[in-house]
Amino acid sequence: MWPVTGIQEALAPHVSRAWAQRWMRPAAVSSLVVNVLIVVTGGVVRLTGSGLGCPTWPRCSEQSFVPHRAMGIHGAIEFGNRMLTCAVAAVAIATFVVAWRYGRPAVLRLAFLLALGVPAQAVIGGITVLTDLNPWIVSLHLLVSLAMVGLAVVLIRRLDEGDGPPRALVAPGVVWLTRATFVTAWAVLYVGTVVTGSGPHAGDVKAPRNGLDPRALTQLHTDLVFLLVGLTVAAVLVVRSTGTPSVVRRAAGTLLAVEVAQGMIGFVQYATDLPVLLVAAHLLGAALLSAAVTWLLVSVRVRT
Repeated sequence: MWPVTGIQEALAPHVSRAWAQRWMRPAAVSSLVVNVLIVVTGGVVRLTGSGLGCPTWPRCSEQSFVPHRAMGIHGAIEFGNRMLTCAVAAVAIATFVVAWRYGRPAVLRLAFLLALGVPAQAVIGGITVLTDLNPWIVSLHLLVSLAMVGLAVVLIRRLDEGDGPPRALVAPGVVWLTRATFVTAWAVLYVGTVVTGSGPHAGDVKAPRNGLDPRALTQLHTDLVFLLVGLTVAAVLVVRSTGTPSVVRRAAGTLLAVEVAQGMIGFVQYATDLPVLLVAAHLLGAALLSAAVTWLLVSVRVRT
């Protein structure tokens, strides 16, 4: 039981169940969109050297919650990212309220976890600023955002399912192949954040780097990418040759397309000394990779 019956009763006159059923999917999709956007805008903050544009937290400066003109464009960019966090919070709260009236505990739990991610990210973001953009904290900040992207995909998928136990739509070997792909994708994402922590885009000229060798890390990242693409190609071939449901085939094909595009961007950005626009596109690709690999993972089973 959720210990919030009193609040639920207070909200009930204002939020009908029919209204919730109409708006649950748009709310879930909005959660996915804003969490992808926060990954991109967070990258813009780092890529423009605006990580300490607001040098303290939760205030932007010691005197004000908002930047003043003397703080320049960097203060405006950092403050804008903080404002988008408010939008993420608003969408998360709205999704939670709609899920409450939607009437399914499993959906409510997922919406609650998405909402819980907002204050968690606020705290991590504050620690990031207060530690002068420590690269390991910056890495954690990005990884949590990527996890929230995946969680939003799980929420969207759950709306098409019942609340019974999961039943596999594919052979056990294919299930394990998708799980291995999921784990490898997250290894790629994690090592990618470590590569970033060793590179030139620190978020501020005075921000520390993690001290690791960028070339060695890039090679490790590349090796993991090749492993991921190989597993995904295997998944695509298997699901297309075994008569699996169309949702699984679409999920596998989408994941492969994201990986190919992301790999091309990664190669070009490395060969051209990490131009800002390509690095930003690569961050968007990381968010899409998290979404696509999660979609594949949850598409191979269904609940009735």
